[in-house]
Amino acid sequence: MICRFLILLFCLSLSFSGFNLASITANSGSQAAPDGRSQMLSRMDSRAQHFGSLSRQIWEFAEVGYKEVKSSELLKSELRAAGFQIQEGIGGISTAFIAGWGQGKPVIGILGEYDALPGLSQEDIPQKKARVAGAPGHGCGHNLLGTASAFAAVAVKDFLAEKKIAGTIRFYGTPAEEGGGGKVYLARAGAFSDCDAIITWHPGSENRASLRSSLANISAKFRFYGQASHAAGAPEKGRSALDAVMIMNHAVDLMREHVPESTRLHYIITNGGSAPNVVPDFAEAYYYARHPYMPTLDGIWARVVKCAEAGALATETRMEMEFINSVYNILPNDALAELLDRNLRRVGGVRYSVEEQAFAETLRKTFPTDTALPLGSQEQIQPPDEGYGSGSTDVGDVSWIVPTAQFTTATYVPGTPGHSWQSTACSGMSIGRKGMVVAAKTLALTAVDLFTESGRVEAARASFNKRRAGHEYRSRIPANQKPPLNYRDK
Repeated sequence: MICRFLILLFCLSLSFSGFNLASITANSGSQAAPDGRSQMLSRMDSRAQHFGSLSRQIWEFAEVGYKEVKSSELLKSELRAAGFQIQEGIGGISTAFIAGWGQGKPVIGILGEYDALPGLSQEDIPQKKARVAGAPGHGCGHNLLGTASAFAAVAVKDFLAEKKIAGTIRFYGTPAEEGGGGKVYLARAGAFSDCDAIITWHPGSENRASLRSSLANISAKFRFYGQASHAAGAPEKGRSALDAVMIMNHAVDLMREHVPESTRLHYIITNGGSAPNVVPDFAEAYYYARHPYMPTLDGIWARVVKCAEAGALATETRMEMEFINSVYNILPNDALAELLDRNLRRVGGVRYSVEEQAFAETLRKTFPTDTALPLGSQEQIQPPDEGYGSGSTDVGDVSWIVPTAQFTTATYVPGTPGHSWQSTACSGMSIGRKGMVVAAKTLALTAVDLFTESGRVEAARASFNKRRAGHEYRSRIPANQKPPLNYRDK
């Protein structure tokens, strides 16, 4: 009896002193936080298998840029069933859409992608074996990217509805990230004009919030038209379009010595003629040029075009250029990156089962690992990094319009190169799906913070204004150009 009286007296003294008993619960990892975040994460755990199944379906669809009909329909159906309003055909693109829920400010967007890469079909095993020879595959993990983002959007919507919090959550369904520039055309259609912040992620081989920029990119197809003739019987009457392509390529290769070190130049010959004994009257090369700074890239690209003109001049052929795409380098956002890092650390990394560990050990024997993080690093969260990466993305254009930040999770075995059969295999199996859930939870927590924590949206805008000061954003895609809906066609 005396003991109960003393306990009652202790509790009353805490109450009068202003001590908050709820704070004990909030800081306990084993108990639910009173603000609802822990409950949200628990509900996400219960739905992880369902969204993992969706990611596997998109992995099997493996649809290339602007052709993601089944993939986009699957995500739209899921979001519609969750209560989102769907706007379709954004920017004149049938596979682009916006799913929104709520009303008023702030408007927080989550980006989703779902296009596959040509020629990377692969079984979900640690040996190279195509599911369908020559077919596309998800070597960049966009089956995971789009699904995790949709998963997060649904979780945030449920949180806002339950807590009766004002604001709008949006999922942006953005096709053709891989060289098609889908987000640029969504931006032109005003899709991001009223958005307060954008968060996104990307599959990778490590868990890390990013302050890195990316490489600006310009791409085009160069077509040469010559004169066909018998290559042995009347070669003097022919004018080889293939010769023009080869001269262009050689000129660009010589140019590599005389461009900034951070420049990247890539090409493939997409058409080199039909038979050795016929002088090719048509040939085509597909070019990418990249640099961390768009104004510098402008000058490099002008020189690439001169190389094409030189090829045509030297061979007495005609050259036409089809401008395919251009994307900006990413404008990092310090405030959003800090928030993503905090929440990624709360969620934690990826732990392998015995079977997954065996898969990872076997897979790592198929690529060099001298510069890779060790096996086991998938459980850790790496510190945010700065500088610039070697890839390009149309997320860059969005980041110059609205405060934007992204992160990666370990959906691949540590060290796995992107755009490879190995990354395709990881994206279709349980390792990829575990990393996808880490991403979905991190996105959901970060969106909730932006809705509920005072000053977060304003801090993101301040970071955006500081980074952008003194710089201009102007898409290099011609104003009258329509989306290259068939850019993947051969």
